Amino acid sequence: MAEEVILLDFWSSPFGMRARIALREKGVEFDWREEDLSNKSPLLLKMNPVHKKIPVLIHNGKPVCESLIMVQYIDETWGRESPLLPSNPYERARVRFWTDYADKKMYPAGRTVFLSMGEDQEAAKKEYIECWKVLEGELGDKAYFGGERFGYADVSLIPFYSWSYALGKLADSNIVEECPKLAAWAKRCMQRESVAKSLPDQHKLYDYIMERRKKLQAQ
Repeated sequence: MAEEVILLDFWSSPFGMRARIALREKGVEFDWREEDLSNKSPLLLKMNPVHKKIPVLIHNGKPVCESLIMVQYIDETWGRESPLLPSNPYERARVRFWTDYADKKMYPAGRTVFLSMGEDQEAAKKEYIECWKVLEGELGDKAYFGGERFGYADVSLIPFYSWSYALGKLADSNIVEECPKLAAWAKRCMQRESVAKSLPDQHKLYDYIMERRKKLQAQ
């Protein structure tokens, strides 16, 4: 019996991008289904009744929710000969720390840049840029966050970089100039088919964000 793998997602979601990249890294065929977030499908509400959010990975009828949990599930379920997570317990803890940092620090700051105006936005701009600089310090001269191999932290962090063009314009900052080592890392990541196929066009994302800002400001 063939495996059934469904991903309930939305094109601009950095969290959904994580699952897309991980599935493609492992060579898993999946049915990508875009959700209307203003009219969520019965399947989404059934499969994620607690949070009612995308993304949701459905593997043979069983749901897996929360993007970092999904990436780990994908890593443990498919392609064990090419793991995303390091085998060393300390290294696993270290890459998990940085993905947690991005979710708890970078994402909220970027969201505030996107949604706010005035002083709140100015404070968020500074925090957002500082988050990237902290990550660049961790990357150092390594090719990837885990060393020489593309892995769990890269899968988890590169979707946020896809938003950096749009948020950088809102923050009057150029991430490429501010963080050249991170820019080189992102370029290496984008050379991977799994990443290139999973991340949206930056200009399309910028247009989407600006349209959303207009609608929110009009409310």
